[in-house]
Amino acid sequence: MKATYPKRYPLSNVVATAIVILSLIPIPEVPQLGNISLLDKWVHMVMYGGLCVIIWWEYLRQHRSIHWRRALVGAVLLPVALGGGLELAQKYLTTCRSGEWLDFMANSVGVVLAALVAVILARVCRD
Repeated sequence: MKATYPKRYPLSNVVATAIVILSLIPIPEVPQLGNISLLDKWVHMVMYGGLCVIIWWEYLRQHRSIHWRRALVGAVLLPVALGGGLELAQKYLTTCRSGEWLDFMANSVGVVLAALVAVILARVCRD
């Protein structure tokens, strides 16, 4: 990792750090909000999809042309890996949280959906 990445992607780093902290701290029991089924999974999708969008936004601000392999690794694979790593950390390194495959899937779906939108917008806006 280049030392310039934290300087070039400050908002992405703040959001990723917030996700790490929120994923590992004890959380109080949250009351059910109406009849929203799988609310926890929706939250995962929004968090990781938001991270992906922010990475794309910062990438597009920093580069005149898109190096697709780097962009996809940085904006798709890294957030998915972060989600998987945090689910494993919750399962094996904490006593207050539990790692779940469905959470990992929700994280990944959020990233993929955000990446699809970002790729389409990048192609339309850059062409």
